[in-house]
Amino acid sequence: MGWNASDIPDQSGRTAVVTGANSGIGLATARELARHGAEVVLACRDEVRGRRAEAALREELPGARIELALVDLGDLSSVRNFARRYADERDTLDLLVNNAGVMALPYGTTADGFERQFGVNHLGHFALTGLLLPRLLAAPSGARVVTVSSMMHMMANIDPAGLNSERGYRRWPAYSRSKSANLLFTHELARRLAAAGSDVVAAAAHPGYAATNLQTAGAKMENRRAVERVIAFGNRLAAQSPEAGALPTLYAATAPGVAPDSFTGPALLQWRGSPAKAARAKWTLDDRAGELLWEASQRLTGVVYEGLAG
Repeated sequence: MGWNASDIPDQSGRTAVVTGANSGIGLATARELARHGAEVVLACRDEVRGRRAEAALREELPGARIELALVDLGDLSSVRNFARRYADERDTLDLLVNNAGVMALPYGTTADGFERQFGVNHLGHFALTGLLLPRLLAAPSGARVVTVSSMMHMMANIDPAGLNSERGYRRWPAYSRSKSANLLFTHELARRLAAAGSDVVAAAAHPGYAATNLQTAGAKMENRRAVERVIAFGNRLAAQSPEAGALPTLYAATAPGVAPDSFTGPALLQWRGSPAKAARAKWTLDDRAGELLWEASQRLTGVVYEGLAG
């Protein structure tokens, strides 16, 4: 039998921030971390949904240490406010799970004018990680940054000359590019952490095909009811549960010996099953591409990773 949630080591004394923790993979991740003793900050955009998730977790796990904190990854001022509040309240951070994301939405921009999928999925998490880096570096040992990518990253490399889809927007390639950016960010972060002599581990994971509200969000926004029904039917027919989809993230976040820049996904055809080493596009391991994305991300967000020089 493969690795499952019962194999998660005791997380007592550790603090975790999970973005997008109000539903789907994020909620399942937060639940298991809290169940195993971690103090979990539910970093959510929507207060109503966040409060609902917080209440459900408290009812299911009496005595669990859970806190809701609001952050909109599509608004860099919100990201800065979240990081400032966290730093005011806590000296260290043991685990950051960059889970929140949007998928295949119609064209739109973030509060700062970035194409929405690139802005939320990559730039928001790049900024959040950089702003929380001092707290991660201050953790006694074994701090981790786990960024959730997708097997869809294989469909498109990032375009350094068109990070914001300036050359024409297509929802699925834009999503795939943002997920390639997640992996390239992990690669470059791991490289810079190693160069700085830090023991913080940057790793990535993907859930395979898991039934969440991500798949239907775009269709709902455009009132495409037929498409929404088809996707929902596909989820019921073939997708694994959010709890199963969260296992690769939980493995990357808690299993002993997880290597920097590793990529974990479901074992069975990257679709479902126990966590295993995931296939990865070669462009997500390109040092020069990682450096260029890093430099562009710092310029666009204004967040500089102090102490992690190239």
